[in-house]
Amino acid sequence: MNIKVVRGNPTPEELAAALAVVRARAVAAAEPPSGAEGPRDAWSDPARIATRRLPLPGPVAWSRTYWPG
Repeated sequence: MNIKVVRGNPTPEELAAALAVVRARAVAAAEPPSGAEGPRDAWSDPARIATRRLPLPGPVAWSRTYWPG
């Protein structure tokens, strides 16, 4: 990564502070958000209640494929 000062004449301390902010923002952007959805609990997994295969087509098959939720 190259950074070029276009205007002004920053001191080494000012340049170091600016680079620290840029690096901190780059690291924060690379990390997943803290509110990201983690692994789901087993009780809320729909596969838990689907212990059998899907029902065969028929006149009442639609009522057996309903997922409450």
